[in-house]
Parts: sequence; C-alpha cells; structure tokens
Amino acid sequence: MSLTQKSDKRGRFSKVSSNLYVALVHYPVVNKNGDVITSAVTNLDLHDIARAAKTYGVKSFYVVTPLIDQKELAEKIVSHWTDGLGARYNPKRRQALELIRVEETLERVFAGIRKDCGASPKTVVTSAGNEFKNISFGKFRKILKDGRPYLLILGTAWGLSNSFIAEADYMLEPIRGNSGYNHLSVRSATAIILDRLMAE
Repeated sequence: MSLTQKSDKRGRFSKVSSNLYVALVHYPVVNKNGDVITSAVTNLDLHDIARAAKTYGVKSFYVVTPLIDQKELAEKIVSHWTDGLGARYNPKRRQALELIRVEETLERVFAGIRKDCGASPKTVVTSAGNEFKNISFGKFRKILKDGRPYLLILGTAWGLSNSFIAEADYMLEPIRGNSGYNHLSVRSATAIILDRLMAE
C-alpha cells in the first residue's frame, strides 16, 4: 500500500493511505493533426511522474503501451533503477520507480487495481481542451475522500483521443495559466494536478 505523509501541529508525520492511481497512456492518443496514434515511451516521463507520484502518495503508477518493444524498454528502465546498479546508486529514485507497473492495456490495469483493493476504479481523464463536461480540482479532491479507487488517466503526445475521453467517468478541468499558451508537458501537468489534489 502506498502512503503519503501528513504532519500534525507539532510537525510530526503520520501515514495516510491513498486510493488514487495514475496511468500514463500511449494509446489511443492523438498527434498534432488529430490522428489517433500510439506514442513512444519517454524515459523522462517514467522518472518524473514516478517521483511526483511518490511525493504525493499515489498508490501505483501504470505505464500503458500496446507495443511490445516499448513495454520491454519501459520494463528495462524500471528494472535498472529498482533491481540493477541504479537501485544502489540512487535509493530514493528506486523508491519512486518501484511504483511503476507496465501494462499493455487498460483492461489489465483495471484487473490489477481490482486485485489490489477489491473494486474497479472510477476513471478520471485529463485534457487541455474544454469541449467536454468536467469536474473541478476541488470537487475531485472531495470525492477522493469516499475511499473507493480512482484512476487518473493522462495521455502522451497531444493527449487522449476524444472517443476515449467520452467513455470516462469524469474529466478533470484543464490546467489554466495566465497566458494564452496551453501546452504543458505531461510531466509538468501531472505534478500540478497531484499538488492540487493531494497537497495538505
């Protein structure tokens, strides 16, 4: 069970269990022309999202790709930092990458979560667009308190396909900056989302 820390009035830390899972999806995502594609696994995504997930007490971080060579690449990267030389060189990085589970499909992700906690997760997708009904960060933060598992799904490339988004239980409101530019990396977006949802 992944745990996050919460300080009391004296600054001491206690353990708080999490019911939030994160999945980074490489299919079905779209390219800049709107075509549905399968994107490549990126080393930085694995490291940075795992570190953010560990910091904010995410229970597991799933990397989802249907491509066998990409799945093997992700597993090789994770193994280096959890079992290989990287584990001894940087134990803190090992703690973060131990959260990663590499799967070929979301169906296998759902099965893993059901095995882990005995229930299927509600799905919450992300998008930089405004074309779908969505829930606010505040509302999602509140519903996380009901104790059931939730799977936050993030898309690579130019984001999740519209048909995929339409099938989710919830869509999280977009991250808005103070300019007209809206093209965060998935790593940056994940860190912002987790801070808004899980920070004290």
